[in-house]
Amino acid sequence: MPTHLVQRWTDVSALEVLDIVLVAVLIYQFLVLVRGTRATQILVGVAVLAGAFYMARQNNLPTLNWLLSTALPYAVFALIVVFQPEIRHALARLGHRLTFTRMAGQEGDSYDDIVLAANLFSQNNTGALMVIERDIGLRTHIESGVPLEAKLSYDLLATVFRPSAPLHDGAVIIQKDRIAAAACFLPLSMNPVLSPQLGTRHRAGIGITEETDAIAVIVSEETGAISLAVSGNIERDISTDHLRARLADLLHWRFAPSTSAPQPLISESDLLPERDQPLRPPKLGEGVPSPASKPGEEP
Repeated sequence: MPTHLVQRWTDVSALEVLDIVLVAVLIYQFLVLVRGTRATQILVGVAVLAGAFYMARQNNLPTLNWLLSTALPYAVFALIVVFQPEIRHALARLGHRLTFTRMAGQEGDSYDDIVLAANLFSQNNTGALMVIERDIGLRTHIESGVPLEAKLSYDLLATVFRPSAPLHDGAVIIQKDRIAAAACFLPLSMNPVLSPQLGTRHRAGIGITEETDAIAVIVSEETGAISLAVSGNIERDISTDHLRARLADLLHWRFAPSTSAPQPLISESDLLPERDQPLRPPKLGEGVPSPASKPGEEP
């Protein structure tokens, strides 16, 4: 190693090294924040303007240099306005990480609501597509739907996927213990090996898991079968107990297996009218109603 490099390295203090590391972490977190979003194109435009400013300085272009020098002080405020959603999201993510330890014990209950909702949809033959975000962000797909930013719950999932609800078409995207958006558009899988019996909902669930590490829980509208898509693969016609165990394994949360005996369903005639009846989470293992009975009719 040359002597002058050794001399410079010995002159660097630990505080300066810490300063460089912190700046590198901030730049990395900023790039992670804008990756896969519209802000990436804005950054390209900013880079072009910075390059033009550098060329004007290097080649002594007075008019262009004056124009860019005049506009530069206002560019900082313009960037704050343009990147306002990203800045807000970054601060929210920081706050979420600070409270993650306190909320870690609650995530199992939140994800268990997905299993209860899938059980309800399976019994009623209600089509549903629930996507759980993991490490790779799904913001591009969240922006294609209707933002909710609501706490994940069984009642909300049952309301969103009610056939008469305006948001039942499309996918619900779940981030941790919150529903980020509903009625989201997802990329369809073009895998030629997939069964031709799989419809658009199943292909969308598989497609999002091919591009990201997300998990998709799919309920068929025709058969009521529950499927789970992970890493481009799909597990079809699984039970709610199996779904619960798989989610626990994939999302690393603990649960106590249900040992209670199955209980019969309450008949539709014993319930209140549809607009007045409360949402009731069905117990795992409940029987499926007879095909001859329809909602709102006597068996």
